Amino acid sequence: MSQEFDIQTQIAQTILLLRKKLGVRDKTLTASVRRARRRLPRKVYKQALVLAQAEKMAVHPKLRLLLDTPKLEQASEEVQSHLNAINLADRRWGWFLSFLGSLALGLLVLTAVSIFILRSRGLI
Repeated sequence: MSQEFDIQTQIAQTILLLRKKLGVRDKTLTASVRRARRRLPRKVYKQALVLAQAEKMAVHPKLRLLLDTPKLEQASEEVQSHLNAINLADRRWGWFLSFLGSLALGLLVLTAVSIFILRSRGLI
């Protein structure tokens, strides 16, 4: 009984980490993983899909006995370690710097185009 409970606990922890780190607000792991697909590396995404399939089977008492617990524990550990490694402050800072870079590039292009137009009209 404790193994099945551990798997369900690990699935619940994975859902909480997806909510906390990636902002995915779904009730099941399957829906959460589908929404977070683009933000997860391929290997981690496949491991999360293994967990999502196990979530469906863990609810049913007879199907629960068919679960490969070592494989699921490894998948859960891999997904959770990736999600724990995500630094939210660093992601926000990276987004902010990317925004500022885009803004600076836009201003630089606008300045260059306006100087080109003024020169072509003979105003400079």
